[in-house]
Amino acid sequence: MSNPIIDQAYRRRTVLKTMLASGALPLLSSGVFSSALAADNRFAGRTLNLLIIQPHVITGKKIAEDFEKLTGAKVNVTAVPYDQVSVKATLDFQSGAGEFDVIDYFYTYKGQLAEDGVIEDVTDLIEKDKAEIQPDDFIQTIYDQYTLHDGRRYGLPYDGDSHLLFYNKELFDRYGLKPPTTWDEYNENAKVITDAESRNGIYGAAVLGAKIPVIILSTYANRLTGFGGNFLKADGTSALDSTEAVEALKSLLASAPHALPTPLETRFEEGLPAFLSGKAAQIDFWTDLGGYAQDPKGSKIVDKWGVTRIPVGGANKTPRLAFNAGFGFAITSGSKNKDVAWELIKLATSKDYHEQLLTLTGSGIDPDRHSGLNSEKFKAFQPLVQPLLADGALENSLAWPTAVYAPKLENALTDELALALAGTKNAEQAIADAHKAWTNIIEANG
Repeated sequence: MSNPIIDQAYRRRTVLKTMLASGALPLLSSGVFSSALAADNRFAGRTLNLLIIQPHVITGKKIAEDFEKLTGAKVNVTAVPYDQVSVKATLDFQSGAGEFDVIDYFYTYKGQLAEDGVIEDVTDLIEKDKAEIQPDDFIQTIYDQYTLHDGRRYGLPYDGDSHLLFYNKELFDRYGLKPPTTWDEYNENAKVITDAESRNGIYGAAVLGAKIPVIILSTYANRLTGFGGNFLKADGTSALDSTEAVEALKSLLASAPHALPTPLETRFEEGLPAFLSGKAAQIDFWTDLGGYAQDPKGSKIVDKWGVTRIPVGGANKTPRLAFNAGFGFAITSGSKNKDVAWELIKLATSKDYHEQLLTLTGSGIDPDRHSGLNSEKFKAFQPLVQPLLADGALENSLAWPTAVYAPKLENALTDELALALAGTKNAEQAIADAHKAWTNIIEANG
């Protein structure tokens, strides 16, 4: 499926490459690479295969170009939909093909990938290269949630995904609306704008509700954390048997009639262009949206948008973000080029390179390092977003389950949320059934 935003980003890269060829822009900025990665063509003649999610395709191509220029190694980039990367990597390992050397893994799958032997334990490599990697610079919660399994680390963080609520100031001003602080206010705003503008193809919200865990669970997680709920209790059992879990789904269902038709068919690919074209007045989305929104090459709402924290609901008065999606880079166990793969991972996740990706429109990269989050370049690139992340919000975000059986939990909850959005079940029944399924999965794997 063609994505106008991705296409725009490709065009932007073509312009950049033209500038590079003319000497107008350096490919590798000074100070980006450590001495251990000094350009010396020492990997000339070697080839790596990088498996990356589609929203990261811009960064994948940049990494391939930069790494080849730096080391001489050729990097082939394979981009797949964000819900298919773990399956593809597992099949590659189980078949013995060993096609991929580095994978861009969804953090909630780290336990399963590690236990299945798909990805390498890199704990000792991190310790050996600690001075280079600077692990203390990673936001600790992200570092642990994304890489730690049974006391060992299986990769390095690459994309510190979380959501904020973005809104169209022009539409809000037209109807005298204010940025919502509660999910009730969000739904009220959505209704006002949809009632007035739907005949013009404009809706009060874009609700990402497609039946894909990374999509619909992100949307639900924003409401769950907004109402003060959690996925799991301190003892690791299901926390879905709570009023907050039910009220979060009720709030989501209440937004559906006033959203871009239809939430069950709205993914990243539909929600993003709808907001950027002014067709959706609100969207809870990954924080890099601020970069997209200010790029006149792909946005019709430059200087016409605002951003705020994820709203609260019920008795909860404390806003809290959720780690929605989030990716790390890992070496595959089937790689025949593990030494080169590790050097690529160190480059892609390094302090200075992370800052570059944070300030590249279309990269899809959100902060996972303190240095990137607090850098002057990022503050200038994302002046509205940066303050909402820089006050400890990321350290205290709600993480999804990451145990070996986490994918089973995600699939069970995804099914129930989709049934509720389809009108087959009410919120109480859907959450009760999800809690029962989670309890059975956890007990069976405990």
